Formats: sequence, C-alpha cells, structure tokens
Amino acid sequence: MNLVQPIRDKEVLKEMRNYFKEQNERNYVMFLIGIHTGLRISDILALKVKDVQGWEIFIKEKKTKKTREIKMTSELKRAVRSHIQGKPRHEYLIKSREGMNKLISRSMAYKILNQAAEEFGLERIGTHSLRKTYGYHHYKKFNDIVTLQEALNHDEMNVTKRYIGIKQDELNKQQTKIDW
Repeated sequence: MNLVQPIRDKEVLKEMRNYFKEQNERNYVMFLIGIHTGLRISDILALKVKDVQGWEIFIKEKKTKKTREIKMTSELKRAVRSHIQGKPRHEYLIKSREGMNKLISRSMAYKILNQAAEEFGLERIGTHSLRKTYGYHHYKKFNDIVTLQEALNHDEMNVTKRYIGIKQDELNKQQTKIDW
C-alpha cells in the first residue's frame, strides 16, 4: 500500500504556492483551500461560490455528513475573493474548462497536484496530501492533537498522529539514534 504524505517542508510549501499562483488561479485556490482547511478533495471540489462568500466556508461534508463552518485565513480569503469576482453564486469554485458549470474530477485534481510534486521532486503526493499537510502543520504549530483530531473528524488521537505522519517522524528520529 502506497500512502501519500504531507508536504512537511515550509519552504517547499511556499514555492508551491507561488508555482500554482503563477500557473493557474483555479489550481492555486484549490491548493490553498486544501492546505488551509484540511477539507477532503471531494468536499473542496464540491464547493460553490455561495459557500465561500463570507469569511467562512460553509459545507456539509460528503463522508461524515457533518455540517462545518471553517474560518478562512487572510491569504485564502484574498485568493478566493479574486477568484469568485463576478461569478454567479451557483457556479462551482473549482470548475472544469469543459462544460458550462462542471467541477473538475478527482483524477484531474490528482494530475494537477502530481505535476507540481514532480516539479518540486516530491514523492508520494496525492490529493489527500493537502489535507495531511494541513494536519501536519497545524500540529507542529499548536501541538494540540485534540483540536486537530476534531477538525479532521478522527475518532482517536493515534489515528490522527499516524494520519499526519507524526508517528513516522518520531519513528524515523529514533531509528537514526540506533548505534549498535
């Protein structure tokens, strides 16, 4: 089983932001929503303009069926505001270039992210890497696994730590100290 990983390096994250910003506004917004909110790609792709018009994102998650309200960061809000300017409320936020109001597919989102990953020499990156990146950096900044567990809708702390790669980081750190 090939598990995807979070993007751990903050400098690489910064460079990827710039890459997406220069490349394509739609892809940039998709990337930012993923790393700033921890939403699953299926929920990101289902967002419409009306879901992001204030300072919060209002969504009913597909997997959990829970309604969530997520406060947007300033960086995310600026990008979203620019992206939705002049667009009707019913339009998908991450819209396909094909069809009138059709969202991009998960496989297209994967291709977009994987192309960027190749550009930056990252391995084991997929659409879930955005959610894992959010979780990883949230934990590193706040060291609050309980709040993160709730934000990601996980039942157990160990699941959250394993999910965001913290357990693997701890194992790797210990492994390098073995000297027999």
